[in-house]
Amino acid sequence: QVQLVESGGGLVQAGGSLRLSCAASGRAFGALVMGWFRQAPGKEREFVSAISRSASNTYADSVKGRFTISGDSAKNTVYLQMNSLKPEDTAVYYCAAHDGFWARRTPNEWEYWGQGTQVTVSS
Repeated sequence: QVQLVESGGGLVQAGGSLRLSCAASGRAFGALVMGWFRQAPGKEREFVSAISRSASNTYADSVKGRFTISGDSAKNTVYLQMNSLKPEDTAVYYCAAHDGFWARRTPNEWEYWGQGTQVTVSS
């Protein structure tokens, strides 16, 4: 069973930065596609970024150029570096994983989920 544990959320002013971490256990890092989703109050969960098993990165248009996803196989951890944060980035951020090969943008195509971490960006 794959377990995902996020950390690194918090409160930051607009224009600031945060780095989220997601530690995976129960499966070798290279055997999973890892990704990040977010869900703001009253909105559906949306795709943010993913890193495929070939280390190809994918981003939502809304975060492209500001967010960077990376992975550390030695630590079984994926990171989301978030720069130039905006109030509209405020949401609960979820780490996700699946056993396929490529990134998927639809939440119900991902098999494993973390508990979520709150990111709040003040204006």
